[in-house]
Amino acid sequence: MTTNLTLTAVPHIPHVQPGDDVAGLLLAALAQAGLALQPGDVLAIAQKIVSKAEGRLVRLADVTPSPRAREVAAQTAKDPRVVELVLRESVAISRMRRGVLIVTHRLGFTSANAGIDRSNVAPPGEETVLLLPQDPDASAARIRESILAHTGVPVGVVITDSHGRPFRLGTVGVAIGVAGLPALWDRRGEPDLFGYTLEHTDVGVADEIAAAAGLLMGQAREGTPVVLLRGLQLPPGAGGARDLVRPPELDLYRA
Repeated sequence: MTTNLTLTAVPHIPHVQPGDDVAGLLLAALAQAGLALQPGDVLAIAQKIVSKAEGRLVRLADVTPSPRAREVAAQTAKDPRVVELVLRESVAISRMRRGVLIVTHRLGFTSANAGIDRSNVAPPGEETVLLLPQDPDASAARIRESILAHTGVPVGVVITDSHGRPFRLGTVGVAIGVAGLPALWDRRGEPDLFGYTLEHTDVGVADEIAAAAGLLMGQAREGTPVVLLRGLQLPPGAGGARDLVRPPELDLYRA
């Protein structure tokens, strides 16, 4: 049971470029800040720096919209080049209206515009967008393994993104990549305060970590894409962000 938790925004993270070693940048920033990793620490990392390092930047000038993209763009008043990228990154369109496409991403979750982003991506005038990592769970695993190889310290890694939610206003941080910790904590069978047995309690641990880290990461000019969490008491085991995707047969919101 976690009774004391500290979150620290890691300073000195430089602007990330394609090909950069994210784990190396993190370790250098931690050393510069005088922060030594401890077993059980968790690093929450904003998706943007992972995507940039993996070269997921796309110049819109290089995108040729398909007829389907032009059709959807006409219905939503969106740039057909952006729509083309959304369609490439998605497996289905759930809803669309002026300015917004709600899609089922190829990674399984539902999001607006397939997570494709322009904010904090390139200077004004550069028509460049950023896609999500190709495989965020694999990205998290590589970062974790590199940190372990260089420090000998086992840590958890959560790659975060900001998502909206059905029936709620405001975006929150969610986990799209996880390594070194369970993404879901199955607490079924445990007693509650009054001795009743929990029957339907799966805790989205990785999403809770992402949401907490989002308070320090911010959404604008904060420039703090990495947060160190210390003090979490988690069950043993490991999982991936794909564990958080509700199977279609259990999804009551999408008929």
